[in-house]
Amino acid sequence: MKKIKSKITNLIYGKGCKIIEPVNIYGSKFGKNVFVGPFVEIQNNTVIGDNTRIQSHSFVCEKVTIGKNCFVGHGVMFTNDDLKKGKVTRDPKLFKKTKLGNNVVIGSNTTLLPVSIVSGTVIGAGSTVTRNINTKGIYAGSPAKLLRKI
Repeated sequence: MKKIKSKITNLIYGKGCKIIEPVNIYGSKFGKNVFVGPFVEIQNNTVIGDNTRIQSHSFVCEKVTIGKNCFVGHGVMFTNDDLKKGKVTRDPKLFKKTKLGNNVVIGSNTTLLPVSIVSGTVIGAGSTVTRNINTKGIYAGSPAKLLRKI
């Protein structure tokens, strides 16, 4: 049986972080007590805040910032290309940013386009977030819509 290898390079992390391998993490900065489940990839130029959990099989691409005390469910996919030119962007300088505030909960199997999400927001499982979320609330659907303010 072949052993699955992890790759963790250029990771700056705070005290109490827990990473369950196998993972691919490179060029990232983690706060304290960050948890990363298995089969997660976190790319360059990402920042993960204190006490945030990223569950298994999630993908966090370049230029993503996740605040403190956040929860990212299983199989969540972040993107950094809005494909507005009708083709895939290959130049990292043209990648778009995604920013999650503090205390944001992202349900499993959610896809996030390059967006900003205000602190305290909940995104239901299986949603697709296509626009910035500036009002704290519970959102769900594809595209994600406000169900109720909190």
